[in-house]
Amino acid sequence: MARIAVIGGTGYAGRHIVEEAVNRGHSVLAIARRIPSERFAGATYIEGSLTDVPDLLTQLQGADVVVSAVAPRGDMEGLVRPNLISLISLLPADVRVGVIGGAGGSLVAPGGERLVDQPSFTEEYKPEALEAIGILEDLQSGPADRDWFYIHPAGGFGGFNPGERTGTYRDGGDVLVTDENGDSFISGADFAIAVLDEIENPKHSRERFTVGY
Repeated sequence: MARIAVIGGTGYAGRHIVEEAVNRGHSVLAIARRIPSERFAGATYIEGSLTDVPDLLTQLQGADVVVSAVAPRGDMEGLVRPNLISLISLLPADVRVGVIGGAGGSLVAPGGERLVDQPSFTEEYKPEALEAIGILEDLQSGPADRDWFYIHPAGGFGGFNPGERTGTYRDGGDVLVTDENGDSFISGADFAIAVLDEIENPKHSRERFTVGY
């Protein structure tokens, strides 16, 4: 079993990843700026923030995989990209990194444009989407000896539409996953399954991929 650290482990994506990892028997460290009163038994919770890289680096000692589930929105807008890349550059070379991005960086068709570049993409979400894409670009241009994966959820992913666990998902490669009606969705629980499947059975070394139903 792996020792998995989830930065942003109490947010929507993070808490589902923590729960799935604990249920699979991994040693799980959930790092968040505030420790919740309700916690998953089996996970260790520590206060920490991406804005304090030196302290966070100390907390991550011994981790095999570090997953960032911190969204660049609100008071973290503009802070996630530089601090995360700084942290990654200081992690031991054998630590694998996973980054939870947004749907905006997904392609709308093979070789096509990004979702964020479509006229229908909501303007207020663009800064968050573009910062998340910037993290991907930094990973792609980073040292070749750093193993990482970057995962785009479906368009309808979020606490506003939690859905239910089905135990299934589809991997769309670079392209946004949609169903036969053109809808794009995945529940938090099934998204976490995709993340843990990638950790346990890597198929996207130094690659990004999309998931949905």
